[in-house]
Amino acid sequence: MSAKVLVTGGAGYIGSVLTRQLLEKGYHVRVLDSLMYGGEPIIDMFNYPNFEFIKGDVRNRADVEKAVEGMDCVAHLAAIVGDPACAQDPELSRSTNLQGSKLLYDVANEKGVKKFIFASTCSNYGKMDDPEAYVTEDSKLAPVSLYAETKVATEQYLLSQPQSNACKPTCLRFSTVYGLSLRPRFDLTVNEFTKELALDRELVVFGEQFWRPYCHVYDLARSVVKVIESPEEKVAFDVFNVGDTTENYQKQMIVDEIKKQIPDAKVKYVSKNEDPRDYRVDFSKIKNKLGFELMFTVPDGIRQIKEVLDAGFILNPDDSKYKNV
Repeated sequence: MSAKVLVTGGAGYIGSVLTRQLLEKGYHVRVLDSLMYGGEPIIDMFNYPNFEFIKGDVRNRADVEKAVEGMDCVAHLAAIVGDPACAQDPELSRSTNLQGSKLLYDVANEKGVKKFIFASTCSNYGKMDDPEAYVTEDSKLAPVSLYAETKVATEQYLLSQPQSNACKPTCLRFSTVYGLSLRPRFDLTVNEFTKELALDRELVVFGEQFWRPYCHVYDLARSVVKVIESPEEKVAFDVFNVGDTTENYQKQMIVDEIKKQIPDAKVKYVSKNEDPRDYRVDFSKIKNKLGFELMFTVPDGIRQIKEVLDAGFILNPDDSKYKNV
């Protein structure tokens, strides 16, 4: 009997990739999604006999109770994602990202769900105290955006639950995501930079010196599967950065990687000395404890995006539907 997994936000950029991975491994998957960005990314999943869909909102108790019923694991990805989207509607962001997450966990615990995997973010680290150091899961959290604040608050809520609870939480701090998904996004650094230069435009880069870790959407989804399949004692009430220590990049370095594939790229740098987020992250914990390693690197993602755009897979990559705001 395969485990039953609820994926909230399963029609989203990462969620649609995760849902496919789980279905292909034989899991029974139920998606709870409000379809804020439409349902096209998962429309083919109705062809899988072990797929279910519930249109609903993580803030609505009736929706949540219906979605959680009979599940073994919850992979909680539903959120208002990113700083611009959260800044646009702070009230919706707080109620969805924090209150919705608390409600979902509480109901999951009441219903006897075993694992609760929370998609958090490396943005929680904010700005490094020591620019030469790498932050780890034990480093100080210094969120500088509403998005990260809601993620930190949710982590604190989950990790402060009684260890005796039936539902054991795991927090995954995702790197900055990039790569191809059935819900494409071109408002993410690697994807956006590659798109602009693949379309033969001049790219304007602000603050090229700031550090950030990057991880392919396919690998972020794989990390959730890894936690689902790991023994409870290895993941319960724990936090893992998701990525690889070699995949920390400055914006300048990303441009340099793109130029290897688009040599005549036109780039203009605009000096910016104050980016509130600047952090290099150490990912040895997830590698050593869970044996998790990446399948893709930033150059792989650049290559994929360039190939898809060059071939004309996406007719209008500038369309607002490829952005969260």
